Formats: sequence, C-alpha cells, structure tokens
Amino acid sequence: QVQFVESGGGLVQPGGSLRLSCKFSGYISGTYGMAWYRQAPGKQRESVATITERGRAVHADSVKGRFTISVDNTDNSLYLQMNSLEPEDTAVYYCNSNPPRADWGRGTQVTVSS
Repeated sequence: QVQFVESGGGLVQPGGSLRLSCKFSGYISGTYGMAWYRQAPGKQRESVATITERGRAVHADSVKGRFTISVDNTDNSLYLQMNSLEPEDTAVYYCNSNPPRADWGRGTQVTVSS
C-alpha cells in the first residue's frame, strides 16, 4: 500500500513562497506518475500539478508560472515550489498518484493571508 506524508505548509503573506514536500513509498502501476492536489474550504479537491516518473511536468493554469513541481526518484520525494502566493492558494495540499489511486494522506495546510 502506497503511503504519502506531506509537509512544508504554513502561514505566509501574499507574495511569499513555500516549498512543500511529500515522501511516497513508490509509484503505482497503471498511473501517469505523481501529482499535487489541493482542497480549499467548501470546494472540491483539484489537481495543481502533475509529473511523470521521467520528470515531464504539467501545471494547472491557475498556478502556471508561480508553482513548480519536481520529483527526486532516488528517495521517492515529491516537491512543490510555490512562489508569488495569493490568498486564493489557501488550501490543504495533498500528494497522490495521477490519477489518485491510493488513500489520501493528512495533507499540509497552506494559508496565505496578511
């Protein structure tokens, strides 16, 4: 059973930066790699960025140019560098496979507020 442990969230002012990390126990066969997702209060969970095992990345339009997903396959770590954060980025951030096939982890809270 693949497991995920997210970390790196926190409270940041608009325009600030955070780097999220996710330790995962392995890739799931039949999926397209890994992804970061987020769920804001009262909204459905959405995909933020995806990356294949070979490193091909795709970012949602809402974060393109501000967020960067990356993966280190040597120790099964997934990252999300978030710059120019906006209040609309406030959410709990999760990692999972793309598409999500494993149980969700606890996520990490990101709050963007002045």
